[in-house]
Amino acid sequence: MLTHARLLVVASALTIANATAVAQGAPAAQPAAPMTFFVTSVGKGDGANLGGLAGADGHCQALAQAVGLSTLVGRTWHAYLSAVGTDGKPINARDRIGAGPWHNAKGALIAATVADLHGDIVRDRNQMNKVNALTEKGLPVNGVGDTPNMHDMLTGSDSFGRAMGGTFDTSCANYTSNLATGSAMLGHHDRTGGGNTSWNSAHASRGCGQANLVATGGAGLFYCFAAN
Repeated sequence: MLTHARLLVVASALTIANATAVAQGAPAAQPAAPMTFFVTSVGKGDGANLGGLAGADGHCQALAQAVGLSTLVGRTWHAYLSAVGTDGKPINARDRIGAGPWHNAKGALIAATVADLHGDIVRDRNQMNKVNALTEKGLPVNGVGDTPNMHDMLTGSDSFGRAMGGTFDTSCANYTSNLATGSAMLGHHDRTGGGNTSWNSAHASRGCGQANLVATGGAGLFYCFAAN
């Protein structure tokens, strides 16, 4: 049996050994990367009428600030949404979100670059899925198999993150309409359902109102990325 004196000696030796390991360059635990990506925990409550791109960006900014983490100070948040400018030229979601890398609230890497995010070189190279596509609060979003299913994300984009051409409405009048008519392109954050695994261009909504978005498996949610 070890005496009290011997226990003190052993404890002291362990303390010295640990200090020596640190001094000799033993790896220290690394802090998690700051959050630079999230799915909105709530929509704006008015279907696809987000107040245009500016209103959507403001919603991202407000949700990020509400989290209250010091790592968010100074971040400029943009909604991942494609639209058409007043000059008729396309506004591409991929061009609004900075250069990356982007991490979720738990520090997991979503994608290192715009090219990785969109599979410009290698398809499905990103880590966008139900496990990683978390809200600003670090919580998962309901997907296929959950009640209610909320996996539809507003994007208005093709699979490469660009505005879609043609005369068909793919952005609910640039995110200013909540009518039962019109449409917006949607992605699946869980990469599941409807025979399409695209996170940003799975199918069009059946209308722009909140009830229309809910009926197709959504809640008016969208992706937010830190652009700096």
